[in-house]
Amino acid sequence: MAVPLFELTNLHISTPEGIEIVKGVDLVVNRGEIHALMGPNGCGKSTLAAALAGSPEYVISGGTAKLNGDDINDWDPDVRARAGLFLAFQYPQAIPGVSVRNFLQQAVQARTGKDVSTIEIYMSLSEWMDTLGMDTAFMDRFLNEGFSGGEKKRNEILQMALLEPEMAILDETDSGLDIDALRIVAEGVQTIRSKKPEIGVLTITHYQRLLDHLQPDQVHIMSDGKIVRSGGMELVETIESDGFDAFTGATP
Repeated sequence: MAVPLFELTNLHISTPEGIEIVKGVDLVVNRGEIHALMGPNGCGKSTLAAALAGSPEYVISGGTAKLNGDDINDWDPDVRARAGLFLAFQYPQAIPGVSVRNFLQQAVQARTGKDVSTIEIYMSLSEWMDTLGMDTAFMDRFLNEGFSGGEKKRNEILQMALLEPEMAILDETDSGLDIDALRIVAEGVQTIRSKKPEIGVLTITHYQRLLDHLQPDQVHIMSDGKIVRSGGMELVETIESDGFDAFTGATP
């Protein structure tokens, strides 16, 4: 039997003070699949994403998280990133003094273990910026400094495109995007998948509109730190009509 690309087994996540937020999540993402994670504010979705990326703000207090069959619980964040785990942040941080071009050149070199020339990174950036509707002048601006919300989110997808991860977690990438920006970001994700069909994607969202573009293989509903229901796009339609209250007290 093939090893899953990404597998969470009875995963528990707490604050360093011992307050449990994620209370036993089971999830399997196979190669080439898109999964969506939905749920009300405060249910643990973004905590799950941050902890999987290695944020020191949280502690994996039980269970396992595996990438290509390897337990990543004790790996440092940079080791997880080099192994191919990518997180697109809900609130991307600005880094004054570091240009988008320099940041991504260093990141790609760390991810691949190979030297990447200035010309190579320029050509890759130009191609993907055109795809994502970004002015190429952005490559020489400081990372996320002065960027609008939509520009920050497109820049996250730009990073995903160049880093070519094994598994991408998109934490509310659609938040704050207008209809046109949302379509461009979704098309960017699909273009990345067309060039790397085996990539796995877990997108965290509140809304149907992104999922209409991405058409996930599975949709998971999270409530009070647990996944309480898994299924298809019919779950999204239930949320649109009845809200998340329809899943309160549900069992997987």
